[in-house]
Amino acid sequence: MLIFSFVPVVLSLLVLGAHFLRFGQMPAVFGTLVLIGLLFVRRPWAARVVQVALVLGTVEWLRTLMQLTVERMHAGQPYIRMALIIGAVAAVAALSAWLFQRRPLGDVYGLAPRSQATG
Repeated sequence: MLIFSFVPVVLSLLVLGAHFLRFGQMPAVFGTLVLIGLLFVRRPWAARVVQVALVLGTVEWLRTLMQLTVERMHAGQPYIRMALIIGAVAAVAALSAWLFQRRPLGDVYGLAPRSQATG
């Protein structure tokens, strides 16, 4: 079951890397590949770095969504399907960042809240 928790995280990073590749931003492409490798470092700081990157990726997707929507609207081109797709990609990126706070990913990286026995 743990492997399924990594799927949206890795897919979000790969799609973000493809987005950067499309615009020729090779350092950002390399950075997304490094982030995928960082998933193998089972330390809280590594998870936080990936989380921050996913949140920044979500912001990049929302920025791209706004920019492309405005461009298409001004050009009189259809934009709703594009907006739904990019919005879904942004939502998956945000969900991927949140997954580190939940089980099982949170347990792997030592981030999940631990229940304390009260007595």
